[in-house]
Amino acid sequence: MIEGEHARDRMIAELYDELRQAAARMLRREASDLTMQPTELVNEAALRLMKLERMTWVDRQHFFATGARVLRQAMMDEIRRKRSAKRQPVTIMHLDNGMNVDVEALDDALTRLEASSTELTQIVEMRFYVGLGIPEIAAVTGKSEATIKRRWKTARLWLADALQPE
Repeated sequence: MIEGEHARDRMIAELYDELRQAAARMLRREASDLTMQPTELVNEAALRLMKLERMTWVDRQHFFATGARVLRQAMMDEIRRKRSAKRQPVTIMHLDNGMNVDVEALDDALTRLEASSTELTQIVEMRFYVGLGIPEIAAVTGKSEATIKRRWKTARLWLADALQPE
């Protein structure tokens, strides 16, 4: 268990560069029309993590998964702000199965997925929002690559179904 503000701040400092690289990949790949810079996104995520004062971090994996979630939320807030200002759709995400989806639709689908599987949602967040590959997700989660591949396939199939037009 990693407790206290000091431990949280140490984890943020240790993972800051990794989160910044993830934010850069995410913004370059999925949100190229946002004017937000990777450093801004990570700083916003770090501020949000610092507000989680009573959070007890189980381990590095828990912290990194939470960081991925906070990056997703910060990006979605920026997308919603920009959409509100322009009154039009802003961002399309290019999924690795060749599908293009509205980022807000993906966020809604992930919220629904989380109701049935937090683990699958975390894998999707690490894959799409942080840009980790299967080996990296396996290392972060402590699970085998084969397990992550199976769960990734399940999550992709679920999302493909959830993101189909009505």
